[in-house]
Amino acid sequence: MQSIKSKTINTDADYPVKTYQHIFFDLDHTLWDYDRNVTESLSELYEHYQLKAIGIESFEKFFESFHHVNFQLWDWYNVGKIDKDNLRKERFPRIFSHAGGKPEAIPVEFEEDFMQRTSSKPHVFPYSKEILHYLKGKYKIHVITNGFNESQAKKMKSSGLDGFFELIVTSETTGHKKPDPRIFQFALDQLKTEAEHCLMIGDNPDSDILGAQRANIDQVFFNPEGKSIDLQPTYTIAHLRELEDLL
Repeated sequence: MQSIKSKTINTDADYPVKTYQHIFFDLDHTLWDYDRNVTESLSELYEHYQLKAIGIESFEKFFESFHHVNFQLWDWYNVGKIDKDNLRKERFPRIFSHAGGKPEAIPVEFEEDFMQRTSSKPHVFPYSKEILHYLKGKYKIHVITNGFNESQAKKMKSSGLDGFFELIVTSETTGHKKPDPRIFQFALDQLKTEAEHCLMIGDNPDSDILGAQRANIDQVFFNPEGKSIDLQPTYTIAHLRELEDLL
């Protein structure tokens, strides 16, 4: 077990010394560089399927429409307004419509091609593997993600992240999505540990930080863009290297 003294990163309050045994990571946008990997895949798809010929005038329009629609659908998924199958079924028809294309012109294999290409991309955030190597000898490290089972497993393998984690917890496996505290409790039960011995690291205030708070787990808010949020995380970092100062 390693000790970590809470830093006064977000407040001037003094914290007691905390002892962590288990470190939970989010995957997308925290270790695996979702934006870079998705951008590469969308660029390839735009050219491969010649989307300009079916009404999507530019890659920029396609890219903007993807982000507008995809993030909305994932917000719905995270709060239970849409399930996995309907998210995947509706995603590109909505994107094509938003971009000025014809949904009926979408190739049958488009969604599956997107999933396969994206999950096969290797890009991770700077210092991801280095910090995992650093932590692996000191703590037990795990993943808690709202992503789909097959895509998350492929992402970790393609990016070389798959050898670091002892437990992979997905919303699909548990039936609960972050910020529902039950997905965190599932991890605690599997590991036969208590919340006070765990730390959650993630980029999403609504799912990672709020969810961990609801489960009484300390949190590290990974915030490379310096976003303002209403919540009060236990710690905030802008670069994964900063975890070496905490852990």
